[in-house]
Amino acid sequence: MAATCALVLALSTGTAGARELTAQEAVAKVQQETSGKVLSVQTLMQGKRKVYRIKVLTSDGQVRVVQVMAEQ
Repeated sequence: MAATCALVLALSTGTAGARELTAQEAVAKVQQETSGKVLSVQTLMQGKRKVYRIKVLTSDGQVRVVQVMAEQ
């Protein structure tokens, strides 16, 4: 059974004029950082902030859940 661990990326607070990542950009960022295969993507709201919850299968067989803030 693959272990699940949470990893939070891109916790920037953002500034006026901040750009928002698309789900596709968030997936590309996670794939680059984990070298894994994306299993699923969810768009969630945490308060007024959009967060992408991305489930990844790593090369060593572990399932990781990565959260990426949309606002950069």
